[in-house]
Amino acid sequence: MKKTILKVSMAAVLLSQMVLVGGVEGKAMDTAAPRVATTVTAKPVVPVMTDNLFKYGLKKDVELPVTVTAGGFSYTLEKIMIYDVNSTEVVKLKKTYGFQDVGGVIQDPKYFIWTKVTIQNTSKKTIHGGGNDVVRMVRFTFHDGASPDPVWPKKLASKTNSTDALWTYNLKPGQKITSYLAYYFKDSLDYFVIRLFNGSAPVEKYVVPE
Repeated sequence: MKKTILKVSMAAVLLSQMVLVGGVEGKAMDTAAPRVATTVTAKPVVPVMTDNLFKYGLKKDVELPVTVTAGGFSYTLEKIMIYDVNSTEVVKLKKTYGFQDVGGVIQDPKYFIWTKVTIQNTSKKTIHGGGNDVVRMVRFTFHDGASPDPVWPKKLASKTNSTDALWTYNLKPGQKITSYLAYYFKDSLDYFVIRLFNGSAPVEKYVVPE
C-alpha cells in the first residue's frame, strides 16, 4: 500500500514539473544546453533642444524654460528658434499657418523667430486677448533700441486658444495654454532679455547677458 502511495506521489511531482516547464505536453528542460543571459541595452538620453542661440554666438546664462510673472499673468518661454527668413523651415511655416512676408513695422526682415510659449491666467478673473496683447506685455530685446516685430498666423484667425499658433486666447482663472508665437527681426543679435510689463514695474530675465 505504501509503495502504491509513493508511486502516485512521484508521478504527481513529475507531472507538476512538466506543467511548469511548458504545459502538460511540454518537453523536459535540456539541462545540458547553455544558458544565455539577456542583456538590456539602455538607449542614450537625447537632450531636448530648446534653442539655437549658440548658432548666432549667444551664450546663455540660464537654460530654458524661463518664466516671468506679474499682475495675474504668467509667461514661460519654452523654446526659441531663430531662422534665416528665407530658410526651408520658414517657407514651411508660412505655408502651414499663413504668416505674411513682412511684419507690421519690419519690411525687410533678416530673421524669423519661432517661439513656443506657455501663458497662464494667475488672476481670479477670466482674461482674454490676442497674440498682440502677449507681445505688448512680453517684450524681447536682442539689440539696443531694437525689438522683434510679431507676425500673425492668418489661417488660424478664427481659432481661440489654438495650440498650433496663437491668434486669440480666453483663459479662466488658473487656466493655461501652450502655443507658438512668431516674430521678424532685422538687426544684430547681441544679447537676449525678456521683460514682462503687466504691473507697476517690469519683471525681466536675461537669458543672454549684455
